[in-house]
Amino acid sequence: MSCEGGDGDDIPAEAYSLLHKIASQWTGIVNAQELVLKILRGSMTNRVYECHWSWDDGHCPKKVLVRIYGNSANLLFDRENEIITFERMSQLGHGPRLLGRFPNGRLEEFLDARTLSAKDLRDPDISQKIAIKLNEFHHLDIPGSSHPRLWERLRDWLEKSNKLCKPEIIQEFQLERLQKEISNLSNSISKPNERVGFCHNDLQYGNIMINERDGDITLIDYEYASYNPVAFDIANHFCEMMADYHTETPHLLDQKKYPDFAERQRFVKCYLKVSGQGDDCEVENLMNDIDHYVLASHIHWGLWGILSANVAEIDFDYLGYARERFKLYYQHDL
Repeated sequence: MSCEGGDGDDIPAEAYSLLHKIASQWTGIVNAQELVLKILRGSMTNRVYECHWSWDDGHCPKKVLVRIYGNSANLLFDRENEIITFERMSQLGHGPRLLGRFPNGRLEEFLDARTLSAKDLRDPDISQKIAIKLNEFHHLDIPGSSHPRLWERLRDWLEKSNKLCKPEIIQEFQLERLQKEISNLSNSISKPNERVGFCHNDLQYGNIMINERDGDITLIDYEYASYNPVAFDIANHFCEMMADYHTETPHLLDQKKYPDFAERQRFVKCYLKVSGQGDDCEVENLMNDIDHYVLASHIHWGLWGILSANVAEIDFDYLGYARERFKLYYQHDL
């Protein structure tokens, strides 16, 4: 076994046994025991590896993705619910297939597709494909409650942050006043008839893949997925256009890169058109809702950064990211 860009010491023996078993069932592998691991950068919750083997001539190489769960998992979301969602997505033909599970992770099908870059999100053709796929995603029938989870999650994360953080962090981020901020925001932007669907809730470029042959888009990584107002999901996607997690300062956001009115309108029109909607009034209403849910996105990922800073092992400035998010929150006008 060799590992490119990392030592692979966090991969347990159970995972290697599963990898060897999978490889032994494939024709053309030179030696199922001789695998090569390559760490994949960009994940901020898990450690992710690409695994491949040497193949005989004439056989198409196959790969497996190895996902090692991060320490923040149980603090931020329910892993068992995430696995149920993952398996349901696989049954519905969305995302990779589950190949095996071990105590602190799982093996997934390695998709024959390219992960998007920050620049790709601004490509009009790719953005249109994302809008279409997101509408499809929002209409999926996923087991469990269809009640929106957003506000419950924010209050849960705030409570955990107050318990885990040092007094200086609580003071810096004004956590003592955030409960009121969340309640006021919920009361002011939630609507009884708002569009609710099964939302990804983390639609950054690293969680979107494109098949270079046919242009198909796949949304991956459903750790934060739940039913929510669809305006929140789209607002979060727009916020992610300010980020580039593959720079020397991946925690910083470039406010100038937030999509302008025309770009947002084009996305929303394409999104609604999939459902046979999209008149001027419908477009305007959804765009207004999205503008409001940008505030919820900033609180969501600001609290995520604060909590992750307490437990995560990934090399990322979580508190710096939280500062970026809360700075934008307090700058934003409702």
